[in-house]
Amino acid sequence: MFVKMKTLQSTLLLLLFVPLIKPAPPTQQDSRIIYDYGTDNFEETLFTQDYEDKYLDGKNIKEKETMIILDEKSLQLQKDESFTPLPTKKENDEMPTCLLCVCLSGSVYCEEVDIDVVPPLPKESAYLYARFNKIKKLTAKDFAEIPNLRRLDFTGNLIEDIEDGTFSKLSLLEELTLAENQLLKLPVLPPKLTLFNAKYNKIKSRGIKANTFKKLNKLSFLYLDHNALESVPPNLPESLRVIHLQFNNITSITDDTFCKANDTRYIRDRIEEIRLEGNPIILGKHPNSFICLKRLPVGSYF
Repeated sequence: MFVKMKTLQSTLLLLLFVPLIKPAPPTQQDSRIIYDYGTDNFEETLFTQDYEDKYLDGKNIKEKETMIILDEKSLQLQKDESFTPLPTKKENDEMPTCLLCVCLSGSVYCEEVDIDVVPPLPKESAYLYARFNKIKKLTAKDFAEIPNLRRLDFTGNLIEDIEDGTFSKLSLLEELTLAENQLLKLPVLPPKLTLFNAKYNKIKSRGIKANTFKKLNKLSFLYLDHNALESVPPNLPESLRVIHLQFNNITSITDDTFCKANDTRYIRDRIEEIRLEGNPIILGKHPNSFICLKRLPVGSYF
């Protein structure tokens, strides 16, 4: 009996103390294990979510950086677009010449400004006066884009050489003055010349080709005085009115120089003046050379 009472007391004590005992909280690892067992593939879900968060965060960062870079480029492009470019050379190539020289209604006056090359000319230029400078050479490039030129005057320069073809594109050129230079020969001349002046140079007869003047059917005034010519240039056109050949080294002329030896009726009625003074030739020794002329040449006859 006593033993039964003891057992009953122990049982009652256990029942009294059991509700007061609280289980210890599970550890994080246990929790994860519980979740693993409680939810199918939950760990894989957590890993996927973590990966996507990091990946998306990284992608967002890159996209933001890309957006920033694009913004910087856009800003730079906007800056470049707002920047006003300097005038191109083609738009500004006329300005230096017209500051150095005087440009007025198609005429360019570059006199005594110490230039040593032909300056760039406005395309509409018709007259160029480049007298008393230091130009030594004329080239085809100088006038390649100036087709409307009608008069060129290079008096008082240092020109020694002129390229063949320099005047080939100047189909409207009427007057060409190369006086007081250092020329030894003549270039090919444009076909519509009415006046050619190359006095006070060093031109010799061998520096003038046989056909230099032959096709110049509009040439009226020819000035070749004060050079070193040994003879009158051949094939002078019928259109000539004035021929100046004074103060050269001309020693002889023929019956065909101005007239036609085989045509005694031929009259050269356009010629108004021929000057041959200052040459060693005695004109009186060549009477048949002037029978076609209305006026005798100026020069020494005795």
